[in-house]
Amino acid sequence: VPKKLVTTVSGCADDALAGLVACNPGLRLLRGHRVVLRDDLLAIRGRVALLSGGGSGHEPAHAGYVGKGMLTGVVAGAVFASPSVGSVLAAIRAVAQAGAAGILLIVKNYTGDRLNFGMALERARAEGTDVRMVVVGDDCAFTTPGKAGRRGICGTVLIHKVAGALAEAGASLDEIEKKVMTAAKVMGTLGLSLSPCSIPGSKPSFQLAEDEMELGLGIHGEAGVRRMKVLPADKAVETMLKHMTDPSNASHLSLTPGSSVVLVVNNLGGLSCLELGIVAGAAVRCLENRGIRIARALVGSFMTALEMAGVSLTLMLVDEELVRLIDAKTTAMAWPNIVAGPATTQREEVPAPTEAPRKMQDETGIGPSTVRAQHILQRVCSTLLNMQDKLNELDRGAGDGDCGHTHARAAQAIQEWMRSRPPPAAPAQLLSALADVLLEQMGGSSGVLYGLFLTAAAQSLRGCSDSPAWADAMDAGIEAMQRSFPPGLSPGSQTNSHFSQLDSLFAAAQALHSLRSPGADLLQVLAAAVQSAEEAAEATRHMEAGAGRASYIRSSRLEQPDPGAVAVAAVLGAVLE
Repeated sequence: VPKKLVTTVSGCADDALAGLVACNPGLRLLRGHRVVLRDDLLAIRGRVALLSGGGSGHEPAHAGYVGKGMLTGVVAGAVFASPSVGSVLAAIRAVAQAGAAGILLIVKNYTGDRLNFGMALERARAEGTDVRMVVVGDDCAFTTPGKAGRRGICGTVLIHKVAGALAEAGASLDEIEKKVMTAAKVMGTLGLSLSPCSIPGSKPSFQLAEDEMELGLGIHGEAGVRRMKVLPADKAVETMLKHMTDPSNASHLSLTPGSSVVLVVNNLGGLSCLELGIVAGAAVRCLENRGIRIARALVGSFMTALEMAGVSLTLMLVDEELVRLIDAKTTAMAWPNIVAGPATTQREEVPAPTEAPRKMQDETGIGPSTVRAQHILQRVCSTLLNMQDKLNELDRGAGDGDCGHTHARAAQAIQEWMRSRPPPAAPAQLLSALADVLLEQMGGSSGVLYGLFLTAAAQSLRGCSDSPAWADAMDAGIEAMQRSFPPGLSPGSQTNSHFSQLDSLFAAAQALHSLRSPGADLLQVLAAAVQSAEEAAEATRHMEAGAGRASYIRSSRLEQPDPGAVAVAAVLGAVLE
């Protein structure tokens, strides 16, 4: 049975509503019932009240849409179970007694919801209450009509919004009923899932293979229309939109070039926000390519299926009036508070700031030739690329396992840079250019640290590049790195982790100080520097992490050499070869 973060399985629906109400001053629970109402019920006197609801497990639906400008109240059932007739009737009575000028029930097309809300409606009418019911069926999954009709899914939220804006503006029950029924007819939704979901305390209702996705699932894990191999996001979106608008599909939405739509990209519960953004961009591009204008786009979790890793797309054909109703203000917590305007992939970008031209100073002293610089850099890049897997493996022990990827990305960026232009021959310009490449392309903390080091070292080498100047440049680079560290961290302090490349650099710098002595043998000093760096890298296996990601884990003693320190030692070794 999948793990769930609940207090009790039996009380999870009640606990979820209680938590929502506790954190939202505009909501109240109806005593003795799983019903959430607006705090300002007196404000609905003389206006139409709107009630909706259904099973729990679809959060933020339905209680997240209670508020001024949306629903007056909702009735919740247990997880994936219709609410009771008694609770629906209690909600109707509560808003009727508050002075509502008619009540509209907005119900998703599921047998249990229709029966229970319908029975409560009949009993309320028998008591003299003016109450109507609109049943929403927006599912575009099934190509042949079923006896039960189309399922009600995420498009229902748009109906909540349209009805809520009309009610807030003082529209009559007849007008609201007519307009939401018209809007519901020009709306369609389709879901796509990568995983099942599971009711707390139960096993998943179905299984999907690792390489499978399912098209057209319901929001309770009901079977869809087709299983297929996992597609890239853009292809998956194309497949969904094609199915939704296919004229041979009995439940399709007719979409023609020039149409205006509201798009809802809905997280079914377990999809990452990163994936949701990718899907949203793909949906906008695909619709634009069809000549469709996306008047508004809503992206987020609107009607979920517990932890299902999936997405649904909703399209509603809109005119100016419907767009105004979608834009109308609401205090409902789950409705996105965003700037109103169309969605487009053609949005003008902010121009990049212009960089002031650099002053090219005359360099004195003898620097490495361009050919020599290329040869050394190629060797360094080859070394880092060959070490990618080793560095990743070392990093998994106390980091996020990407140190090898990060250094390989730096190596590839340097190779690409050298293919585009010859490296500068002057040492200061060479190091400064390398700093720019790493800061732009390497990423992570390592890219910034190397950028700091190379930028400061380049400054130190301007005007002088003899052997002692290289020792000074090494010291300048290390000092620049140290200035960026958290207080209390220093080379060899046994408290570094993500910054342990400094330990190798610091050890090498100590050895390079010999270059300041007259008659120093350059190769011997460099060999000693490399050996010192390698020994310092090996010594990091006994350190305890005081910074970086490793410092946050329970046992932050590294137990193996730090990958950053190992990478630095390898780079220095490649330079000497």
